[in-house]
Amino acid sequence: MRFSNLFAPTTKDAPKDAVLPSHIYLVRGGFVSQIGSGIYNFLPLGKIVLDKIRQVVKEEMDAVGGQETQLGFITPAALWKESKRFDKFGKELLRFKDRKNNEFVLGPTHEEAMVDLVRSRVKSYKQLPLHLYQINTKFRDEARPRYGLLRGREFLMKDGYSFHEDMEDVKREFDVMEKTYSRILKRLGLEFRVVDADSGAIGGSGSKELMVLADSGEDDIVVCSGCEYAANIEAAVCVEKEVSEYQSIYKKAIFEDKEEFIEFQISTEDTLQEVKALNACGALELVDIEETPVRVNQVIKDVDLVAVKEGDTCVKCGEKLTITKGIEVGHIFQLGDTYSKALNATFLDRNGKAQPYQMGTYGMGVSRLVAAVIEQHHDEKGCLWTKETTPFELFILVSNIKDENQKAFAEELYEKLKDAGVNVLLDDRPERFGFKMKDFELLGFPKAVIVGKGLVDGEVQIVDRKTSEKTIVSKDEIFSRLIG
Repeated sequence: MRFSNLFAPTTKDAPKDAVLPSHIYLVRGGFVSQIGSGIYNFLPLGKIVLDKIRQVVKEEMDAVGGQETQLGFITPAALWKESKRFDKFGKELLRFKDRKNNEFVLGPTHEEAMVDLVRSRVKSYKQLPLHLYQINTKFRDEARPRYGLLRGREFLMKDGYSFHEDMEDVKREFDVMEKTYSRILKRLGLEFRVVDADSGAIGGSGSKELMVLADSGEDDIVVCSGCEYAANIEAAVCVEKEVSEYQSIYKKAIFEDKEEFIEFQISTEDTLQEVKALNACGALELVDIEETPVRVNQVIKDVDLVAVKEGDTCVKCGEKLTITKGIEVGHIFQLGDTYSKALNATFLDRNGKAQPYQMGTYGMGVSRLVAAVIEQHHDEKGCLWTKETTPFELFILVSNIKDENQKAFAEELYEKLKDAGVNVLLDDRPERFGFKMKDFELLGFPKAVIVGKGLVDGEVQIVDRKTSEKTIVSKDEIFSRLIG
């Protein structure tokens, strides 16, 4: 590709609301452009990265027997009502009616739609296990979309759904998917941890998240210094401490059909963990109240309600726990029959008896991974794309495009590298050297070849983007050096 033909509108100015490196550099580098609150267009460079990540996900999923599908972005509301999630999911579920007054939702996830696809077509244990996935657009009506691609409303997600005879086979597939997702993140060049997690609105009996480690991450991750234990703060546990004195914390709990006040009792030395509290009482939402209520309908004690702190003791090995930051890019669930029972989706087992499918579900944020790569790989100048994610392997910079010798040599090298299968960008723009060099640093491709004044002495330069190391190479050896 020639830069003169590339639609990559780089800019010095960051978005006014941008605070994270990925948000700043992806917009400044012309990878993405905001069109609405939490909604982004992918420009050519951003689309290349998105497609490369998507391809890695697809290759790894296909390698373990996943079969790709593509379901409708819009799902009939009747399916969500059938599963009882229409109200439980909350305001993030965007609901609307068509001209015939039929109700629909913009799919934030597709458990209902996939079960509906399978329930009338898979009727025997002989057709199981089955694992279907898609890489498709999702929409969640976030109240406060922010941080660019990390918390948008519209996003590209890989979601997979597996169907099984029993929970033993679900757990087998769950382990396969943990390893598969780990391979995906390793291929993308990311440092990550697999952590125990809360199942939230998806449901099920067990789940794990894959967290890319980054100081800018929204999630607190509890990790052990002595073993492999790791958990999201919402699900983290520690060795119980002796309680000398209790405190009472009052919340207004909002259920589907009622509201009531609840008293939570924890040690005076501890902090209430909101998600644990929500799960303990089964409410849709907990609201802070300023005064002690006159009537309390529930008192919750003797369940784990505590937010783990730095220095608490690991339940597995007894070492100290620490807290770090992470970006959730994947979440895998052991669903069991949560959705198959609700949607009356059954198969005939080995004894000829109708049984609900046992299920797993597995999500990975493909567009979120674009941002996660930059959150972990950047410097003060711009992006630092990894080998599997970079839009171009090499950037050829012509220092003075008016110099016919420089231009001719760069053109020749560009054509030879293209023929050799190297993904290369030739900066043939009639711009100043400093301007083009800053674009190279902002865009973050691994290496640049600078064709400049040294060409008269038979020399060009290779610049390593990450280290800024410059190496002088003979112009006669540069091609073999680059493809060697």
